[in-house]
Amino acid sequence: MVRGQWYFCLKHRQVEPKAGCRAADRLGPYPDRETAARALEIAEQRTNAADEADRWKDDED
Repeated sequence: MVRGQWYFCLKHRQVEPKAGCRAADRLGPYPDRETAARALEIAEQRTNAADEADRWKDDED
């Protein structure tokens, strides 16, 4: 099994085992297929966490 080379293609909306599409059209790399399949969920969680951190920073200013 290829480790650390799974991607989620935004163009095709599917998990791919290697970087086939251009970098702007994919998320990853991820360590396994299951994690890559959750790429959009992971991205949303990270965005929400960054937004929350920005809110705290703005409150301190």
